[in-house]
Order: sequence, then C-alpha cells, then structure tokens
Amino acid sequence: NELVCSTIIETGIDIPSATTIVIRRDDKFGLAQLHQLRGRVGRSHHQAYAYLLIPERRALRADARKRIEAIETATELGAGFTLASHDLEIRGAGELLGEEQSGHMQKIGYTLYMELLMDAVRAIREGRMPSSSPELEESVDINLRIPALIPEDYLPDVHTRLIMYKRIASCRGKEDIDELQVEMIDRFGLLPPPLKSMFRLSELKLRARDFGIRKIDANVSGARLDFADSARIDPAAIVRLVESEPANFALGGTNQLRIKAGFREADDKLGYIENLLERIAAREPAVAQTA
Repeated sequence: NELVCSTIIETGIDIPSATTIVIRRDDKFGLAQLHQLRGRVGRSHHQAYAYLLIPERRALRADARKRIEAIETATELGAGFTLASHDLEIRGAGELLGEEQSGHMQKIGYTLYMELLMDAVRAIREGRMPSSSPELEESVDINLRIPALIPEDYLPDVHTRLIMYKRIASCRGKEDIDELQVEMIDRFGLLPPPLKSMFRLSELKLRARDFGIRKIDANVSGARLDFADSARIDPAAIVRLVESEPANFALGGTNQLRIKAGFREADDKLGYIENLLERIAAREPAVAQTA
C-alpha cells in the first residue's frame, strides 16, 4: 500500500503498518519537520526506512546542507535534543537574543541586558516611556573618600562577604537596608564603623537617586553635587542657599552645586550631605490664591 500526502501527517496521523517514507525535496523542510515526518513510520520491532530526495548538494543553500547533515547523523533513539541543538546553531537563538533585537549584547553581558529588558518592561506596564539608558538614569556615583566596607576580621569568609556586598547593593529602600543591618548584627555581631558607613552610603545613594542627583563628590575641603536634567529638587532652595551663604555655596553651571566646607571625620561628610539633601528636596508647590 502506498500513501501519497502532504506534510499533514506531521501533525500526528498514525500509520502503524507503514515502514517506509519517501520525502521529496526535503531541503525545503525545517529540521524539526523532518524529524517529525520520519517518525511517522516504524513501530516496535519493525525496521523503518526514510528516503530523503534532494537535488545536487552543490545546488543547496548552506543552511539546507546543514539540516541534511544533521538529520543524517541523528539516527539514534533520543536524538530530539541533539537535533534541537543543531537547529539552534543553524537558525540562531531568535530575535530576543539576536543582533537586531539586543544589539551587541556581548559587550554588556547577559545579566545587564536582562536587567535593562526588565526595566523597559516595568516602565511599559507602569505607563511610562522606557528610557534609552535606564542604567545611567538610575545610577548614582558617590565618592566621599571614607572607609566603607565589610572588614575582613568582621566577616572572614570571602564568599560570604561577596554575598553580603551584593545584597547591600541590591537594597531598594530604607526598609531593605534596615532589615539587612538587623540580620548582619544577628549573624555576625555588632557592625564595625566601616560597615555602618557603608550602610549609610547605600541609603544616601537611594535618596540621591530619588532626587535625581547623578554624582556626589566630597573631600576634606568641600563637595560637589551634579544634578540630572530631570532632578526633583527645589530650584528656589538652591538659589536661597547660594544667596544666603555665598562663602559656602556656589553654582558650577546649570546642573552643579559646589560646597565649600571643612570635614574632619567621615560622619561629618555623611551628616552634612544628608542634611543638605533635605534642604534642597523638592516640596509640593503651594496653591496660588486669587482674590
């Protein structure tokens, strides 16, 4: 008996008595299609044969030749995974990780790429326009030149220290920072000064990001704040600072505030910057009243 049909049998039509299948112009089929089609014949202990009819190999495209070679070599049971791997190599990983969609992903790494993708998806769900550079928009560079780290004598295990560094950097709010401090005190003991400073810096970075500050740089004689174009600060408060204390504050362009102050201790810098952020934080605008 002979059955002449199209690829409809690929969907799972069962022909138990068939032991031979002839596929014409299999260079036009995908690798998964060929695997499904040849699986339509042969049951139990019956030997089955699949004949693949193709034009001369030199007339085939490069991808077609690769598919033929893959289907020829994958003849053992359980060859589906092997064929899937070959198919991924031949066709690529798709547009999500392809060059058109992700650009030069290898230059930033898969982890950072997925973070940027998640930020874009989150922005769309919240009804916001995804930023073309969210990693720059949310990052804050703080350099106060103070010791802020997990001391080795406090936490000797390197692997655990790296885990805690990552958890501190991953905190999204003051509650996360407070919970992590309580956990570390419970697990490792009272926090040493450098670690306390690190937690204060993490909280300061979160507040600065919320205010739209891109950079905070401080040394023993002063500090500098760089604002983003969309900074959420009170411009009038900055003007009042500069006008009332010209010896201590000055504008360095439209997006920079320079501070002249002496700092003796690390706590002095942190406390001064924290207080300054409160002074220039954006307030709700007053409602104008008309007679």
